[in-house]
Amino acid sequence: MDEKFSGFMETVGGDFRSFVNQIDGYLTANDCKRDIKLQKSGYVVSYVLKSSKRTLATFVSRKTGIKLRIYPEHIQEYQGFLNTLPEKVKKEIKKASACKRLINPDDCNPKCVMGYTFVLDGEQYQKCRYMAFQPTLSEENNPYIRQFLEKELRAGVDYDS
Repeated sequence: MDEKFSGFMETVGGDFRSFVNQIDGYLTANDCKRDIKLQKSGYVVSYVLKSSKRTLATFVSRKTGIKLRIYPEHIQEYQGFLNTLPEKVKKEIKKASACKRLINPDDCNPKCVMGYTFVLDGEQYQKCRYMAFQPTLSEENNPYIRQFLEKELRAGVDYDS
């Protein structure tokens, strides 16, 4: 384990170290390269798909705990999965910032990568890619976080082939 990752792991609560290690192992074994930066808010650990150079997920530290920001480029292919998420996660998704660029392209920086349009609980949303899908690590959320990553990786493989 490299020094930066060890430093990050020290900031992860004991309850979640095993899960973070599991996710790290899963992603690095599935075509992802780990990239670690130290910012004011703490460590930012990103997983970039080697094949497409696209970021798949990023661990971010917040006052409320460690979150995993997921960038689901293929959400359309498995958006029904969103309905199975815990209510707390759904609530966070629903209250996330709208994607200004999807609503009116002139309202946002043209370099900003567009967010996501998806259906959750029968309602359509257009959310910012940096705010929409970032569940906090918790006993209840962790199995869903893992499933989310698995679905995105599978959809990406199916989509790219």
